[in-house]
Amino acid sequence: MRVLVVEDARPLAEVIAEGLRDQGMAVDVAYDGLDAAAKLDVNAYDVVVLDRDLPGIHGDTLCQMIIERDGRVMVLMLTAAGSPGERVSGLALGADDYLAKPFHFPELVLRIRALGRRRPAARSRTLRMAGVELDTLGRTAARDGRHLDLSVKEFGVLEALLSASPAFLSAEDLLEQVWDEHADPFTNTVTVTISRLRRKLGDPPVITTTPGVGYRIVDPAAPPG
Repeated sequence: MRVLVVEDARPLAEVIAEGLRDQGMAVDVAYDGLDAAAKLDVNAYDVVVLDRDLPGIHGDTLCQMIIERDGRVMVLMLTAAGSPGERVSGLALGADDYLAKPFHFPELVLRIRALGRRRPAARSRTLRMAGVELDTLGRTAARDGRHLDLSVKEFGVLEALLSASPAFLSAEDLLEQVWDEHADPFTNTVTVTISRLRRKLGDPPVITTTPGVGYRIVDPAAPPG
């Protein structure tokens, strides 16, 4: 899941971003409405965590811009404006959820994951293929009933590949979906993560590589063609 945190209080924005990354999300940060609008033009996000009182473009205006887009992002307003009237006005603008500051971080994580599942064309909570089963909410993975002890990035890569199957994902696709905008496009981190993931998944291999195309999940038991 890719999330954009839009918050002008930099220390809070960084704390939220790092906490969400620890939960396996790819997170970008914008400190004002103009920067957020620019990032939304370039990147595909699942959820935007949006403060209302933003410089540049006000959060309310940005919310309206987001909901008018095709294939729109889900919006969670996270703001100090937490009275019942302010909550109603925020939801009336088109926000999908509203959480007042101060907040309990585990609740924020659960609300973001819930919005990701509600997003149009969102994938199922449980992904299954080739004996691999991934619970995206419980953050557990298994192959043929054997628990897989995966790192945050290994889990994210496996989730992305299962969600895209039978299509290929390039290293650039995986960097965008599992890491964030600061990932070095020339890094070998995807190759290293895929290698570790293959070892943990065991034999027969389920992740194939096509040079110049990318990676995908295949079922070894499926007939060829």
